[in-house]
Amino acid sequence: MPDVARRAFVSGRVQGVWFRGATAEHALALGVAGYAKNLPDGRVEVLAVGESSAVARLLEWLQRGPPLASVEGVQVEDVEDPPVVAGFARR
Repeated sequence: MPDVARRAFVSGRVQGVWFRGATAEHALALGVAGYAKNLPDGRVEVLAVGESSAVARLLEWLQRGPPLASVEGVQVEDVEDPPVVAGFARR
């Protein structure tokens, strides 16, 4: 059973710069499950489910993102009843 689940909304230049792919790679390396998906308003939504320190490290990485991204903000919320997820999907 994972320790924590967090949902992050990342704003800035985060679409079309391989943000979702890099997030998936980073999450999998940390052992975090979930997804990253583009939102119609230009943000990327990230669901991170896993051990609390690994999720914290992923959320910290989201503040920077991959080299071509320009992150302006990250809004994070707790997820009370997280869905059961395996792996990390790019949606």
